[in-house]
Amino acid sequence: MEFELPATGCSNALPGIDFRAELNDDQHAAVTAEPGPLLILAGAGSGKTRTLTYRVAYLLSKGVSPGEILLLTFTNKAAKEMLQRVEELTGIEPRRFWGGTFHSIGHRLLRMHGESIGLPKNFTILDSGEAETVLKHAVESIDSAFFKNKTHPKPGPLSAVISMARNTRESIEQTIIERFPQHHDLIERIEGFASAYEKGKKAQNVVDYDDLLTFWLKILDTNPEIAEHYQQRFRHTLVDEYQDTNILQAQIVDRMAANHQIMAVGDDAQCIYSWRGANFDNIVSFPDRHPGTQILRIETNYRSTPQILSMANAVISGRTSQGFDKELKPHKTAGPKPCVVQCMDTREQAQFVITRIRGLIDEGRDAKEIAVLYRSHFVALDMQMELSRAGIPYQITSGVRFFEQAHIKDLVAHLRLVYNPADTSSFQRLALLLPKVGEKTAQKLYAFTAELAKTKQLDFIDALLAPETIRKAPANARADWEALALSLRDMRQVADAGSPDEVVQVGIDGWYSSYLQGAYANFANRIEDLNSLVGFASRFDEMQELIAQITLLNSETSGRVEESDEAIRLTTVHQAKGLEFDIVFIIGAADTLFPTRRSIDDGDTEEERRLFYVAVTRARDELYILYPKMNTKGGPSMFLSPSRFLQELHERNLFEPVRIRRSYGW
Repeated sequence: MEFELPATGCSNALPGIDFRAELNDDQHAAVTAEPGPLLILAGAGSGKTRTLTYRVAYLLSKGVSPGEILLLTFTNKAAKEMLQRVEELTGIEPRRFWGGTFHSIGHRLLRMHGESIGLPKNFTILDSGEAETVLKHAVESIDSAFFKNKTHPKPGPLSAVISMARNTRESIEQTIIERFPQHHDLIERIEGFASAYEKGKKAQNVVDYDDLLTFWLKILDTNPEIAEHYQQRFRHTLVDEYQDTNILQAQIVDRMAANHQIMAVGDDAQCIYSWRGANFDNIVSFPDRHPGTQILRIETNYRSTPQILSMANAVISGRTSQGFDKELKPHKTAGPKPCVVQCMDTREQAQFVITRIRGLIDEGRDAKEIAVLYRSHFVALDMQMELSRAGIPYQITSGVRFFEQAHIKDLVAHLRLVYNPADTSSFQRLALLLPKVGEKTAQKLYAFTAELAKTKQLDFIDALLAPETIRKAPANARADWEALALSLRDMRQVADAGSPDEVVQVGIDGWYSSYLQGAYANFANRIEDLNSLVGFASRFDEMQELIAQITLLNSETSGRVEESDEAIRLTTVHQAKGLEFDIVFIIGAADTLFPTRRSIDDGDTEEERRLFYVAVTRARDELYILYPKMNTKGGPSMFLSPSRFLQELHERNLFEPVRIRRSYGW
């Protein structure tokens, strides 16, 4: 296929760009490839954004007009940066392109063609909070008591279930069975709620975020003339981060580019977001859906040393799932081999990292260019505590610090109230979790309970269960109030004779776990965090020591570290994708931690392998991978094995084993 130059082509108006001089061989081949279908496999650190940017500039230089190019990205920032760079190269303003996120382009099309599917032009878009309110009213119109059951999903988690089904094009039943098994008994009811929610939005002439995509696809499917118009208009459709598309997005792209005028850019080895709907098969099956696909690889890596890339290539080569062969090739000169460090437990792991960080900073390394990566948030608990004790500033880029998370603070409030019933702040925090309880109601309930305990000479926790107190609670909160009070009483009884970790476990197993199940879509991850608190509590003999230590740690870590400050970065691997650092420490690289126990039990660790690959390829100069021998999450101590991804590399001389001396020296 050759480029067709229109009579009014704009190529003469463009400044000259020496594409051959500006690009390496792989990039140049992708940028100057004949029109699609094209699948560009862009390895980590290979200049994917540069390739896409120059592709747009190259198309313009060949006479393609800006309005004939559709650029789809996952973030507005990515689209803006690419089109600004195109303007710098060509002088053509970003506003002349159809470029942006899937949702922004979907909104644009709905404004133009929404009436073809019965959507009035004056529709408004709901934000997430407003959408949850509409859903809540829809549910209550069917079952006014649904949300009174604490195990039922609240509007937020319920919205997540419905949204996942829509984005994956799966039924509610299939979505719940595969992704939200805790709601298995509610399948039929949630199907009814989803239908009522759609009717509620239609009655109000509003759409939610997902509608911007589902209605876009509906327009293309039900209006052949509109679909054909855009298939003819957009001579070139470019999709960034194609491996992150869900089924809905892939179907939209296939309809828009039905003539196979598409360039999909991505990396199957970095598909790590299935938990939010990304479909690995989209990129793998691309050549099947677009016959005649030309597959090009961009493999020169400008980020990492040859030694780091050798490990990365070996990790991904061990995959058992279908994928595309690709080998990252180094541009940088040689550096040290990655180091693999066996530690006794997570505290020793943290102490090693701190010792090495101090050495690196003494060597002149910039603290901001040092990162500690981990698979799950709870893995970094000891890391955060030891950094705080050592006075080393750090910034968490994957959410809040461990003890600042809402579910951790909730459980700590249980402990504090059991130990000190006069702690009104803890009482108020727990009371506000109950339906129909606000600050004033919470204050009145506390005052009434305290007075009743004094009058009847009861323990405060026992007074919470008195019939008079339960009657004082709002009607909608009474069942939860009684369950919470029973849980607190059980904790107090264990505290009288048991250890702090036993008290924490009772708290997790009580009312709060039921509350979590309804309050959060990711409740399983939050339970995992809480279970790590059991292991932390096992280090203390007395409850007051545990509570005091948590309070001190909260005080030490409460100060926010600004981006400009000299601080190391702590982040999950998922949040680190797209980032790079001079020095990277990967902690918790043990089986059941990375890969997770859940993936091992399910017999599918391939996405975990891709995640490990992403972690390794974040490092520019030095890479340290650490794993604890002992599990300290709570319960009986268990030995851990190094991650299977490390075990596979053992005989290949790709890393340097490091043994820790008691002084944590080298």
